[in-house]
Amino acid sequence: MTNTSREKRSPAPAEAAACCPPDSPAALDRLASPVAGPAADEELAAFAKALGHPVRVRILRMLAGKDRRMCSHIVDELPLAQSTVSEHLRILRTAGLVQVNESGPRAGYCIVPSALKRLKALLQAM
Repeated sequence: MTNTSREKRSPAPAEAAACCPPDSPAALDRLASPVAGPAADEELAAFAKALGHPVRVRILRMLAGKDRRMCSHIVDELPLAQSTVSEHLRILRTAGLVQVNESGPRAGYCIVPSALKRLKALLQAM
């Protein structure tokens, strides 16, 4: 697919809406958790493992620029197979950095803001 064909594609009305619901109360409670100790160390290590690949960092940067992106749109921007991109998204989801809204036939991915705030707090405590 060429860049010109990407530019001609306009987002469907469903893509214009925010993909993911606001942070849950449990996610917000996580922000108040201690930033030191064994549990915090485990949490930081899980975030670091998820961010330990440049493609996953790039995916997060892509998602930070929009409310959501479909997996196919992420695949269009990366020189990787769809299955590889899906695996990277799975790892980010497992770490809690990304969530998916699977309403309808297409899944929209977006960043979990409270997870990034928690990561920042854990890093600042070092």
